[in-house]
Amino acid sequence: MPQRALNRPFCSHCDGFPLVAVTTGQRSPNGQRKTITAACPACNGTGHTTPAATLARVGR
Repeated sequence: MPQRALNRPFCSHCDGFPLVAVTTGQRSPNGQRKTITAACPACNGTGHTTPAATLARVGR
């Protein structure tokens, strides 16, 4: 059954992939690569942006 997702636009900086693992180039004693996690600073790791506020004309 399909899941309903919020209809928010993806972040233009990270294209919806807000968290990435970056290798440091070092290996742990058991041979695995050491990684750090980096979050997108534009969307604070959510992957979505809030839609821009629309201006409403009030009055005449």
